Amino acid sequence: MYPYSKKTASVTKVPMTNSHGETETTMTANLLERITMTPGVMDGRPCVRGTRLTVRYVLGLLAHGADVAEIRTDHPSLTDDDIRACLAYAAHTLDQLAPAALSA
Repeated sequence: MYPYSKKTASVTKVPMTNSHGETETTMTANLLERITMTPGVMDGRPCVRGTRLTVRYVLGLLAHGADVAEIRTDHPSLTDDDIRACLAYAAHTLDQLAPAALSA
């Protein structure tokens, strides 16, 4: 027996909603629709819909410190939601990987 009792609290996950009342799942699904993979376009890599900008390229810009305003200035066809879609796609892709693949 441990000298201190360990109390556990139940946590209720409150679903996130946006100003339109959409849930987190719906918002993510809507964002993911902005990402397309077309054979023959950028070798079938995931791209922002209607562009030849790959998700990897946009994530690389963010990783190197570019903010959304800078990216949009350099690529005026992109919207804030397009950039969020790249992040959502990356998160969704990581969720699909087996934990062993992430620790290798």
